[in-house]
Amino acid sequence: MYEVEQKHFVPDERVLFERLAERGVQVGPPVEQADRYFAHPCRDFSQTDEALRIRTVGDKSFVTFKGPKLDTTTKTRRELELPLDASDAGGVLFGELLESLGFRPVAVVRKRRRTFEINSGGHRVEGALDEVDHVGMYGELELMADEDGLDEARRVISQLASELDLGPSERRSYLEMVLESIAKLAAN
Repeated sequence: MYEVEQKHFVPDERVLFERLAERGVQVGPPVEQADRYFAHPCRDFSQTDEALRIRTVGDKSFVTFKGPKLDTTTKTRRELELPLDASDAGGVLFGELLESLGFRPVAVVRKRRRTFEINSGGHRVEGALDEVDHVGMYGELELMADEDGLDEARRVISQLASELDLGPSERRSYLEMVLESIAKLAAN
């Protein structure tokens, strides 16, 4: 499966909440997420545009691999996500396995995520409003699609972003933005 996503800076979350409410959309409560990213021992994910992370939400953890972006307007990419065993709180054991194989920790991205679902073009689009430490507030729209449905998913996401007046799309990952923010702080 492929993840078709657009992310947008949200200067005023109240305005977005009003636009969603006009469409009858309910936004869920904030949930804390911690994403631990790892660097590959033999290739540079920042050059190949890939990502490997362990996401922890409450007492559940998942390992996710994201392949390179496939186009220049959305963040369409292959995504593989697997749940980790419930006994591996925070994905600690899986993280140790990765480090034993030569992967090294890069950074942890912490955010408070509020999710919603919205109908658009006959599709149920997943949405999120993320308050990301060191980065700010961003809204995401996402559809999962197989290879044959990629163009339609891109069209639906772009159209919905326009209808919600979300402004320009941000293609950098939260990890890239957090690392840039930390580098700027260190330089000052």
